[in-house]
Amino acid sequence: MVQIIAGKKGKGKTKHLLDRANSAIRDSKGSIVYLDKSSKHMYELSNKIRLINVKEYPIESSEGFIGFICGIISQDHDLEMMFLDSFLKLSCLEGEDITDTITTLERIGEKYHVTFVLSVSMDAENLPENAQADVIVSL
Repeated sequence: MVQIIAGKKGKGKTKHLLDRANSAIRDSKGSIVYLDKSSKHMYELSNKIRLINVKEYPIESSEGFIGFICGIISQDHDLEMMFLDSFLKLSCLEGEDITDTITTLERIGEKYHVTFVLSVSMDAENLPENAQADVIVSL
């Protein structure tokens, strides 16, 4: 399953994402991973959530990003949720069409029972059709 927190830069998407991650870990029986472009939010997350600074890895395309996601899932069979802050930056999709990547994440989520929660710096109405139904918060 894919859930999207949408809104322009500076609208508070990261705060929503952090709050959701910290709430989710209280009810979770499995593990939760938070992907970000830095380690800046380390102290705002529960210490039970694994924070990964994606910029430490040589990801240069959306295909490489999907491979990175699959690698994380393959090494953690208890993974329940992944929170992806600054999704467009992390996935190398700024200014690009995100339709295929969203579809791929939905397929991966279904197959491995992982929920992806993305913060996307874009107004909800500007998202591709396949992503609009996944919007849970629009700022």
